[in-house]
Amino acid sequence: MGKTNLLDALYFLSFCKNHTNLSDVHLINHQEDFFVLQGSYSFGKEIEDVYVGLKRKQRKVFKRNKKEYARLSEHIGLLPLVMISPADTELIQGGSEERRKFVDLVISQYDKEYLIALIAYNKLLVQRNKLLKDSHLAQDPVLYDIIEEQMQENAAIVYTKRGSFVSSFFPVFDSFYKYISGGEEAISFVYQSQLAADSLISLLQNRRERDKSLGYTSVGIHKDDFDFLLGEHLIRKIGSQGQVKTYLIALKLAQFDFFVNTGISTPILLLDDVFDKLDAKRVEKIIELVSQEQFGQIFVTDTNRLYLDEIINNISSDYKIFQVSNGIISAEEPTRQ
Repeated sequence: MGKTNLLDALYFLSFCKNHTNLSDVHLINHQEDFFVLQGSYSFGKEIEDVYVGLKRKQRKVFKRNKKEYARLSEHIGLLPLVMISPADTELIQGGSEERRKFVDLVISQYDKEYLIALIAYNKLLVQRNKLLKDSHLAQDPVLYDIIEEQMQENAAIVYTKRGSFVSSFFPVFDSFYKYISGGEEAISFVYQSQLAADSLISLLQNRRERDKSLGYTSVGIHKDDFDFLLGEHLIRKIGSQGQVKTYLIALKLAQFDFFVNTGISTPILLLDDVFDKLDAKRVEKIIELVSQEQFGQIFVTDTNRLYLDEIINNISSDYKIFQVSNGIISAEEPTRQ
């Protein structure tokens, strides 16, 4: 057990999966046959108890107040959470799938219609891909028409909501980046989609024969991307380590602020080794931000105790300190300077 494992457990209880998208079975200790996570969350006078258990070669069990969910998607949004960790560099350095996952995760926590449409689209995408690979059924145009019409309906919802999200999210993101960086660097967050040029059903029909040769669907919202720009260039190509780290932190703090202003309950904020690669001025700005009362409950990890003490000395709220050593978590007595 390390400090990141503890934060990842909190993440799992919110999203039914781990932060790095590692397969669930790899989360079970090599000497064990199962794992269990349990958490109690206070919402005013109400308590929500959440349980997740997984045995080898069995499905995952997720319960809320001892009642098992019929679908895991029902749980998303109950426990809003924002996590910033070193693994988030994949958002910038990785492929388009990582950026879609980020946007999908944010929107899904406050918009159930989006989540339902996205799940439906992905199921239809699997069906179309299977059809493309079936030498017998692949020749039946009626089957394609049925699937593609349904894909069009769900894709239109996802496309519209992704565009609206970027338009409303970017000003918040931009303000956080300017505050942390000192306002000297211009950034952009641009939505790229094939649906900007034509309807999905037209794209699918025009690519049908080519997709049969490829064996998969080459157009659609599953190919969308979000360009993270510094000036006029992709930050992954020109950004320094400090600029990339600042970009990610501003992105996640904007996610937090966006949730609060969207009307859902204040998220839990997890900060895992966020100060590494940053200069002293940017660290100071981040500490100022997260010390504000609007951020509610925060879990901060760092190997440098100095940064943790700075946060503690800048807040008026109650706090607890835990030390992780050799897999053991122990509490320290709180003190203030």
